[in-house]
Amino acid sequence: MLENNTRSASPGAINPLGDTAEEIARDIEAVSRLDAVPTLLQILCNVTGMGFAAVARVTDGTWTACAVDDRIQFGLEPGGQLDVQTTLCIESRAMREVIAIDQASTDPRYRDHHTPRLYKIESYISVPIVLPDGRYFGNLCAIDPRPASVANPRVIGMFEGFAVLIASQLQNELKREHEASALRDERASGELRDQFIAILGHDLRNPLQAIFATSELLERRLTDAVHANMAARIRASARRMSALIDDVLDFARARLGGGIGVAIEPVADIESALSSVVTELQDGKPNRRIQLDIAIDSPVECDVGRTQQVLSNLIGNALTHGSPDSPVKVYVATTNSDLVMRVWNDGTPIPADNVAKIFEPFWRQSNEAGRGGLGLGLHICSQIVRAHGGHLTVTSNATQGTEFTVSLPLRQY
Repeated sequence: MLENNTRSASPGAINPLGDTAEEIARDIEAVSRLDAVPTLLQILCNVTGMGFAAVARVTDGTWTACAVDDRIQFGLEPGGQLDVQTTLCIESRAMREVIAIDQASTDPRYRDHHTPRLYKIESYISVPIVLPDGRYFGNLCAIDPRPASVANPRVIGMFEGFAVLIASQLQNELKREHEASALRDERASGELRDQFIAILGHDLRNPLQAIFATSELLERRLTDAVHANMAARIRASARRMSALIDDVLDFARARLGGGIGVAIEPVADIESALSSVVTELQDGKPNRRIQLDIAIDSPVECDVGRTQQVLSNLIGNALTHGSPDSPVKVYVATTNSDLVMRVWNDGTPIPADNVAKIFEPFWRQSNEAGRGGLGLGLHICSQIVRAHGGHLTVTSNATQGTEFTVSLPLRQY
């Protein structure tokens, strides 16, 4: 058996020469799936008379055997490694050139080289394996303790042709593995998405509902005005937290689940449904004025709950950012083709540079105290309107105020 300087890769460990064991194992596995490689190595040994041929993964830090044909008991198997600095492959990699030696002991260039002496070899050939995308994978190489005729165009051409074939098949295999890995990651992300939505929809909402119900009960039963007011604040905070959870849940479904789902169907009394939204918000803000002008004279098809959500968010946004001394004006009507909802408020206009950003997620119009939030409300509105096949626009200036306009098709085809 020839002397060598081999070591085995340790799965899960960090390779001391810089390549992780996971990366090495991945590439060894990729080569092992190339059915042609064993036959190619066999042909090389048969034609040249050399006793050891290999596909080696070669980097600046490691030399790893990926496939071998060992007829001289050199002792390397797939996964076995050599100190890369003791090999001629590292020189072939650096120069990106073929190295071929018929008889090292008499070769003027290599008779004093440490590699032939260390491994006791006479004949040697190493050809770069460069993937079609330009990445250097390693070398197709062969060695033998006896002299052999390899430094000639016929043998070198055969090695180069086989190296190109291996490189082409290997890149396809690595691409397939990358796509399979991406698919596994996508499935894992889907599972994580489902878990995330489950936590929002159940694990957080249930205790919050208990807080809301308890505070409501306390508010009704407490006779002390101070304590009753504290219970009312708890109830209001719980309601706000619930609305924030709804926003995050909708955002998660839209971004991770492919969009906000809507159940579009004919609505018998859309006027009452939208009027109730205004009434609820007015009750919550008794010191503010909300003027409603509603006139619907055509049948409407929509997701009534989602449409209420859009109107509620737009009015809530107007109450938050509008002038407290000016009413919020709500106009709802049907045209020949659309259900139109307009929400107007006076106050500081949206800067022109921000109008294009206002429907982006996590964007907030103001950082003033009491005007916080996640910045998801308008984004969710835009997604709901889009799911209906409609449009949501905004105009804002100092003279005419700020107005959001929603147009939803009356009928879905």
